[in-house]
Amino acid sequence: MTTPNLSVQDLETLYDTLAASLDTVGPDREALFLTKLALLMGPEIGDIERVLELIDKARKDL
Repeated sequence: MTTPNLSVQDLETLYDTLAASLDTVGPDREALFLTKLALLMGPEIGDIERVLELIDKARKDL
């Protein structure tokens, strides 16, 4: 599977949008929001093994 590359500007936009969304939903709904986002992104990625790898990678070094 070919992974599309995002520009630095795209990554900054993604970070800013995610941070603003977390602020909007509030600390009591952050986990729910992030879980919902991951479930929505999974089918877009289309590869369960890759999704599981990314979950593991995100969990490390928090």
